[in-house]
Amino acid sequence: MPKQQIRTIALALGLACTSAGAAPYTPASDSEVVERLPASATDPSVRRVESLRKQLAARPNDTGLRLEIARRYFDLAMAQGDPRYVGYAQAAIGPLAQSAAGNAGYWLVRGMILQYSHDFEGGLQSLQKAGELDPRSPEPVAWRAAIHMVQARYPEASAECERLVPLAHPLVAQGCTSYVLATTGHLAQAYEALGRQLNASGAPAPELVLWAQTRLADMAMRLQRPGEAETHFKEAFRQGVTDQYLLGAYSDFLLQQKRPSEVVTLLADWERSDILLLRLALAGRAMNDSRAAGWTGQLRDRFVAAALRGDRLHEQEAARFELDLEGNAAKALELASRNYTAQKEARDAEILLRAALAANQPKAAQPALDWLRSSHYEDPALARLADQLASKGATR
Repeated sequence: MPKQQIRTIALALGLACTSAGAAPYTPASDSEVVERLPASATDPSVRRVESLRKQLAARPNDTGLRLEIARRYFDLAMAQGDPRYVGYAQAAIGPLAQSAAGNAGYWLVRGMILQYSHDFEGGLQSLQKAGELDPRSPEPVAWRAAIHMVQARYPEASAECERLVPLAHPLVAQGCTSYVLATTGHLAQAYEALGRQLNASGAPAPELVLWAQTRLADMAMRLQRPGEAETHFKEAFRQGVTDQYLLGAYSDFLLQQKRPSEVVTLLADWERSDILLLRLALAGRAMNDSRAAGWTGQLRDRFVAAALRGDRLHEQEAARFELDLEGNAAKALELASRNYTAQKEARDAEILLRAALAANQPKAAQPALDWLRSSHYEDPALARLADQLASKGATR
């Protein structure tokens, strides 16, 4: 599989953490300078995309160049947690809306951008078109599977995973299937199957190894095997790939293990990402770090600005901020409830359960409790929250 396909598929399979952030800003034209990006000797990805933009100025009608720039910007957004890059990607493909109707790459990138903005149905339609135009490509299939998972449409996700089998690396197909199994009551089976496939895969691309190891870490935590989870996280970091999903997941693990000082060290210089700044503020609060108030203030300003814009992409993280840093259970519940209408993954359910419990409104958690029951999702922490809510009158 080409490296670009591998990167895109790894992003799709890690969709759970990709859409939390501010709404992307779309420049009015290719020539508009929004910000000078940090093109340094240690940041070849940014240097490469800047080089491509210079080429685009001389060849504005080059469809392939526009699509490559858009995909590279999208990769940067996912790796760095900076939604502005998604806006740049959107601007890059904007002029292709009329001319690229028969180009599978255009519909793929368009679908990726739409799902980022939580237009999941629009994203699915674009990805379906991409798949029809290029039926041998695994990328649209992986993205459709990921969107179905976010929407808790497990039969549809499973069907997309099956479609990946003849199209993608075996680790991709097994990873997709294990993701579904681990969410629908077959956690131990999924953990063992994904581990076996990873061990049998030789030397797959670092992006795929990172994704598989991060998912295995999540499963190990739910199986109450923290030592194994730590081993998987360390193997993921050994791949040398910058990935905010991994940074966020490991930070949550460290916070659960009451090791906040390690979070502060891990996330140094990551304040630009709302997702990671939240973990930094939580860790700072836990260890009485003098910088915690500043990190909390930055988050507060960002969430207030997002609310004034009508930006709803941040609601899961904002709910956690209100509950765990501001102590405002009512506001957290409002945000978590609204977020759950768009996204229905475990993290979305968890913050809804916790906020409803803290606000003493157990009935408000019913959508998440219904999902927990119907999906057969296995997680002792969520089960404990469900029991507490049931004792207060919710239907378990």
